[in-house]
Amino acid sequence: MADNDAGPLENVFDADNHYWESSDAFTRHRDPAFADRGLRVIEVDGALRYFVGDRPHPILPGPGDAHPRPRPGALYDYFSGRSDKGSVGAELACEAPAEHPEWFDRDARLACMDAQGVQAAWMFPSHAVCLEGPMQPDIEASLEVLRAFNRWLDEDWGFAYQNRIFGVPYLSLSDVDGAIAELDWCLDRGARVVSIRNGPAFTPDGTRSPADLMFDRFWARVQDAGVVVAPHAGFDDGYREVEAAVARAWGYGAAQRQGDTNAITLSEPFVTMLMKHRLVQDFAAALVAHGLFDRFPGVRVAYIENGGTWVGSLLHGLELLAAQNPGMFTTSPVDQFVEHCWVAPFVEDSVEDLATHLPVERILFGSDWPHAEGLGAPKDFLAGLTGFTPEAQRRIMVDNARELTFG
Repeated sequence: MADNDAGPLENVFDADNHYWESSDAFTRHRDPAFADRGLRVIEVDGALRYFVGDRPHPILPGPGDAHPRPRPGALYDYFSGRSDKGSVGAELACEAPAEHPEWFDRDARLACMDAQGVQAAWMFPSHAVCLEGPMQPDIEASLEVLRAFNRWLDEDWGFAYQNRIFGVPYLSLSDVDGAIAELDWCLDRGARVVSIRNGPAFTPDGTRSPADLMFDRFWARVQDAGVVVAPHAGFDDGYREVEAAVARAWGYGAAQRQGDTNAITLSEPFVTMLMKHRLVQDFAAALVAHGLFDRFPGVRVAYIENGGTWVGSLLHGLELLAAQNPGMFTTSPVDQFVEHCWVAPFVEDSVEDLATHLPVERILFGSDWPHAEGLGAPKDFLAGLTGFTPEAQRRIMVDNARELTFG
């Protein structure tokens, strides 16, 4: 990486980059015994589609190389509240995959990163983060699909390719022994960062807090390895029943609409507003309140593409929880979060607002490139940091992710 002076930022470290999964990302290494379970890739009317069981995936049309992709940054104004749904439709399927090898090939991506001024990046899935929930309750199939995906990721992108592209494998806590074995497999191949869902863990006996004692052997291995755990926002991450209950409580028949929908139009807007950030805030609260950082003080968690506007509410809630329940915490739960957790705000968030709750040493730059809801160019993130000193800008744009990755 570049040196640490406070001069102009020529190169940055992006904590939220993405590729688009190819047609065989979930099938190349899958056990044939699971060919008809979990996620299925089926040709329908000449196009490859994702199915879960006999139903199309609710928001994913199919493999990234088989369907037109959005223009990077196409939804920035929408998520910033400066445009509406009707103004962006054409740009959500306007880019031909064949014209963008950088979305599918790691060497082409490195050349693209050079042009963008991105020295290194954590590389997250686009589709794999939206699969574990929809595949429930078939835990065996979901574990096999994710295992196969991680092997594709290792082959096509690598977990530490040229120490610049850090592919982030996806782990599930549904089987503790399996999670430890999969973590070790990833570590043996150079993984520096791993991802889990930011939601309750699916188990054969129902959902559990990821900080439940039953997962302690996994977290002990995470701590021993020094690997970063980076929960990334996905879809159907464990609050399906909660969303349905909220919808019913406010007079809606369901949280999701029927008919021809997409990722933007699927959910009832009012329910979406009520539930926004609910899951990640609850997940973060559970890690602290259920004692994870007391038991494993070396664990580091980085919240990616979950925004940052929930942090203030979380910390206020934890402060009250501790004050009203003496003895519940051995140390301040607010201090625990600040010590052990990093947050990548949405690209449309006010980073200055987040910095009133977290020190700049805990704020990560993530562009979400090349997704529609991200930035058109990664370094455009700097436009939101004009109120910070050059040293603080470098800390957010480079040093925090670099230190998490390299220690």
